[in-house]
Amino acid sequence: MQVSRQRYTPNDVGPSPLEWSAPQLSQVSELITNGFVGTASPFYTDESGVPYLYGSNVRPNRIDFKGIRYITHDFHEQESKTALKSGDLLMVQSGHIGETAVVPSNLEGANCHAIIVTRLKKDFVHPDYLSYYINSEIGRARLKGLEVGSTILHINTKDLKKFRVLLPSLLEQKKIARILSTWDQAIVTIEQLLESSLLQKKGLMQELLTGKLRLQGFHSDWRLIALGKLFKERVETGLNDLPLLSITTEEGVINRKDVGRKDTSNADKSKYLRICQNDIGYNTMRMWQGVSGISNQEGIVSPAYTVLIPQTGVDSLFASYLFKLPSLVHVFYRYSQGMVSDTWNLKYSNFAKIKWLVPNLDEQKAIVKVLLVADQEIQILRAKLTCLNQEKKSLMQQLLTGKRRVKVDELEAV
Repeated sequence: MQVSRQRYTPNDVGPSPLEWSAPQLSQVSELITNGFVGTASPFYTDESGVPYLYGSNVRPNRIDFKGIRYITHDFHEQESKTALKSGDLLMVQSGHIGETAVVPSNLEGANCHAIIVTRLKKDFVHPDYLSYYINSEIGRARLKGLEVGSTILHINTKDLKKFRVLLPSLLEQKKIARILSTWDQAIVTIEQLLESSLLQKKGLMQELLTGKLRLQGFHSDWRLIALGKLFKERVETGLNDLPLLSITTEEGVINRKDVGRKDTSNADKSKYLRICQNDIGYNTMRMWQGVSGISNQEGIVSPAYTVLIPQTGVDSLFASYLFKLPSLVHVFYRYSQGMVSDTWNLKYSNFAKIKWLVPNLDEQKAIVKVLLVADQEIQILRAKLTCLNQEKKSLMQQLLTGKRRVKVDELEAV
């Protein structure tokens, strides 16, 4: 395949088929303008008003209706130049810069705040195709070249008007958009299943970890016991040869290399704490936010953490679930000390005083089995979602640059 353009910049679209065009956005648009910039809150009203979109409502290739605002009809008339039409492109101007979505038909006549509105010439450009292009890895990389500002980065409409867009024929645009839309639908389906599974697990934890729901065969009363009876503190230092671990909110105890952030730990690790398999570690200053986890390996952690050794009568996995229970996390908050939230900490001495209702060991293990099944379902869905997103990303890279062409039929014109 012959190619021309070789670079990716705001004015150069990079390698692409020679028959594809690369006009400036202004050449294929009827309108490129800003949403209202100013204070809109005095004009908020209830749902009888006009939907009013902020940048937070614009996500890649979709509108997020959560937290949507409404404005009075009078204010909408006053700002009628940014009254939206179905098929308009909305681009986030600052914040998550460049994220773009198409206005759906149910938002025809809505309005927007500090968002770039582009009304395309639909004889030349299919809105969904261009939204996919702008949100692609290449599109976003090229948009970076338009960002200006010393403190708050943003994009100006005058610069966006000169931004070149890569366009195959209109029929090919529509076909590409339909293909990618099919992937989006599959991704949304998995996301919904994942959200449902997470809610089900949350409900199960609330019922099982409080004794509101008892598993078959278990009738013994739960004991109110101090956590200091169930856990002792591990304070072992000077083991610098062990791997450095970190404790995260979502993933628990993981290798520090897998955190994805620069290692800012002290070069001298002589005071770092040993953590062993089945120990539970928690962030002393963030236990009130639920930052804890069970360790599946031996290593060392920062002295900013507290390490707990499970004693007879407690299952480590059960405790790791229990420590995420909102009602217990709130107790951790109450027992934390410090002048302001930045300095609140839950040292072992205070942790040990907390009393909580706990079932016998057999019931703990039975509860863990149920919650592990829920976790496995969630892990499978997350893996599917990751796979779909990676495959879609690769497909976008090929379709939106012409490396992979789609067959179009004149009869497909809509």
